[in-house]
Amino acid sequence: MIDDVNGVVFAVFIFLFLLVTVLGFAAARWRRAKSLDSLDEWGLGGRGFGTFIAWFLIGGDIYTAYTFIAVPATLYAGSAVGFFAVPYTIVVYPLIFLFLPRLWSVSHRHGYVTPADFVEGRYDSRPLALAVAVTGILATMPYIALQLVGMQVVLEVMGIGADSDNWFVKDIPLFIAFIVLAAYTYSSGLRAPALIAFVKDTLIYIVIIVAVLYLPSQLGGWDSIFASANDSFASFNKENADAIAAGDAAPKAMIPPAAAQWAYASLALGSALALFMYPHSVTGVLSTRSRSVIRRNAALLPAYSFLLGLLALLGFVAIAAGVKVANPQQSVPQLFENEFSPWFAGVAFAAIVIGALVPAAIMSIAAANLWTRNIYKAFINRNATHQQEATQAKLVSLVVKFGALVFVLALSKDFAINLQLLGGVWILQTMPAIVIGLYTRWMHRWALMAGWAVGMAWGTWLAYGVKSPVQDHFGGPLVNFPGTETKVYIALIAFLLNLLVAIVLTFVFRTMKVDEGVDRTRPQDYHADAGDPGVVEEVDPEAPAHA
Repeated sequence: MIDDVNGVVFAVFIFLFLLVTVLGFAAARWRRAKSLDSLDEWGLGGRGFGTFIAWFLIGGDIYTAYTFIAVPATLYAGSAVGFFAVPYTIVVYPLIFLFLPRLWSVSHRHGYVTPADFVEGRYDSRPLALAVAVTGILATMPYIALQLVGMQVVLEVMGIGADSDNWFVKDIPLFIAFIVLAAYTYSSGLRAPALIAFVKDTLIYIVIIVAVLYLPSQLGGWDSIFASANDSFASFNKENADAIAAGDAAPKAMIPPAAAQWAYASLALGSALALFMYPHSVTGVLSTRSRSVIRRNAALLPAYSFLLGLLALLGFVAIAAGVKVANPQQSVPQLFENEFSPWFAGVAFAAIVIGALVPAAIMSIAAANLWTRNIYKAFINRNATHQQEATQAKLVSLVVKFGALVFVLALSKDFAINLQLLGGVWILQTMPAIVIGLYTRWMHRWALMAGWAVGMAWGTWLAYGVKSPVQDHFGGPLVNFPGTETKVYIALIAFLLNLLVAIVLTFVFRTMKVDEGVDRTRPQDYHADAGDPGVVEEVDPEAPAHA
C-alpha cells in the first residue's frame, strides 16, 4: 500500500496525525465539567469559549480541507469566477457582526442548541423547525463527505493506495481516519475540534505563508507566474476554439469577462448569505462565552480571508511549476510534493488532512444536535432527559460520519461535489425563518413554510437542469436569470422566490386571520449578554453539568 510513499513524508505525516489524535482524546479532560452528558457540554463545549479559542474553532469550521483543495483547483482549471470565495468571505463578516449576536443572546436566554430550536420558539411551529433541521442535516452530509474527498486526494498524491485495484488497500486509510475521528468526537464532543483547531490552523498558516514566499522565488516571481497562467489559458482557448464555440468545452480565463461578472458577484453574495446558515457555523458561534466574543471574531476572522487569497494563487503557481494532473483537485498537493523538501511536504499534507478532521467533527456534532433536539426530542421522545439527549447525539454523530464515508466510497467524487452544490442552494432557504425572525415576527409561520418548500423545490430543479461538458445534470452552480441571458447563482434565485412567496402569503394569511402561534421570546432576549438574569452562562469546569 505504501511502496511508492516517501519515507520522510510518511513519517512526518503520521507523527502529526497521531499528535492530533492524542489531542482529540485529551480534549475530554480540557476545561472539563463533571459530566459531558448534556448537549450544552458535549455539543456546545460548555458554552464558554473565549475570543482566542473561538477564532481558531470558527475559522477551522469555515475554512475546511476542501476549501484548501478546491479554491486553488478552480484557478488551476481556468475558472474565470474561481476567486469568488475571497470576496464572499469578506462580505460575510459584517453580516456576522449584525445578526449572530442576536442569535447568541436569544439562544443563551432560552437554552437553544440549534437554529431550529430558535425557529420553534419564535414561531411556535414544530413543522417549520423540522424543515430547518432536515435542511441543515441534508446540507451538512455532503459537506462532511467532501472533507473525506479532500483527505483522499492528499493520500492519493502521497501514493497511499493510489494505484491499487484492491478496494480494501485503496480505502483503508480513510477507514482508519474515520474510526479515529468518530472515536474522539464521541468521547470529547466539541472540545475535540476546538483543541485540534490550534494545530490545524497553525500548520495551515505556516504552509501557505512559506508557499507564497518560497515558491515564487523558485519560479521567477509573480510576474512570471501570472504570465505562465495567462499563456496556458490562451493556448487552451485557441486549441479548443471549436469545442468552446459548440459548448463542449468551457473557456479559461484569469479575470471574469463582462458576461460573467454577475455570475461572480451572485456567487460571492449568495455564498456569504448561506455560510452562517450552516448548522456547524451556528454551533461554533453558540459555543462562545458572550456577544463580545462574536463581535471580536467578526473583526478578526478576515485574517483567514487574506490567507484564502494567498491560497487561491497557488492554482496559478501550480501551472507555472508545470504540474500536470488529470484531476485539478490534486494540483496543490502535487505542487507541494514536487517543490517542497520531503519533511515539509509531510507537514503540508498533514495540515490539509487535519484541516478535514476539524470541520468534519464540528459538522457531525451539529447534525447530531439537530437530530436530537428537533427530531428525536420534538417527535419521538418529548420527555428525553439531558443524558438521553447526549447519548442520542453521540450515536447519531457516528451514523452521520459513517454515512458520509459510505457516500464517498460508493459514489463518484463528482456526485459528492454536485450534492454539495445543492447544499448551498438548500441551506440558503432557511435564511428567512432564521435571520428575518431575529428582527421581526411579522412573517407568518405557514408563509415561511411555503416559501421554504418552493425555494427548495425550485432550486433543486434548476440545479438538476444544469448541463456541463462532462455531465448532463448538476453541472454547475449557475443558470440564466429568468427572462435574461445573465448567469447568476442558483441559490440566490431560489432564495428570492422563497422570500417573495413568504411575503405574499404572509399578507394572505394575516388577512384570513390564520393562527400565528405564540412567540415564546421577548424583545429583551435579543440583547441579553453574559451575566444577565436567565442567560445560560459558561459552564464552570469544576461544577456539575447543566441540568
